[in-house]
Amino acid sequence: MPFVTKGMRVGLFGGSFNPPHDGHVLVAEMALKRLKLDQVWWMVTPGNPLKSHKELLPLNERIKQSREICRDPKIKVTGFEATYKLSYTAETLDLISRKNRGVNFVWLMGADNLASFHTWQDWRGIAETFPIAVIDRPGSTLSYLSSKMAKTYAHARLDETDASALANLKPPAWTFLHGPRSSLSSTALRNASKTT
Repeated sequence: MPFVTKGMRVGLFGGSFNPPHDGHVLVAEMALKRLKLDQVWWMVTPGNPLKSHKELLPLNERIKQSREICRDPKIKVTGFEATYKLSYTAETLDLISRKNRGVNFVWLMGADNLASFHTWQDWRGIAETFPIAVIDRPGSTLSYLSSKMAKTYAHARLDETDASALANLKPPAWTFLHGPRSSLSSTALRNASKTT
């Protein structure tokens, strides 16, 4: 895990990043700025248990590619979940919480994941471990109104004008951040590489 000290504000941005792209960088940079974070941990996962691993690049290759496109030194690319043999976000957040007392973490999630968030293992536990910032993605803007997570935790939603306070709130707490959106997707990039 990247080095942190008590009182720091850190965004947790997990994904397979297969491959990483400028849309991911946009999410990380927006979170740094709007949430006033000290760091973003760009956590390259061994693989999403809900997705096929057939087209998954090796972890070390995805980490290398991620480091190549992340130019901000506040974005820390890491693959520590593989070291601990973690498969699920809830397990990862529990470990991070236990090993980093006094650090103010925020889970960062693209709005495209919000619609299916309630299918994740222990999704309520995730929502009640750290505050969550949902970052707008093309075609997903309205998901924050209709998703099961948004409805279940409607009472805990923070207006995005107050997003800089999110890291210091006791969960459940979440916000939806609108802003520049990228139409890039890892799936589309993989499909395009097959045709070239």
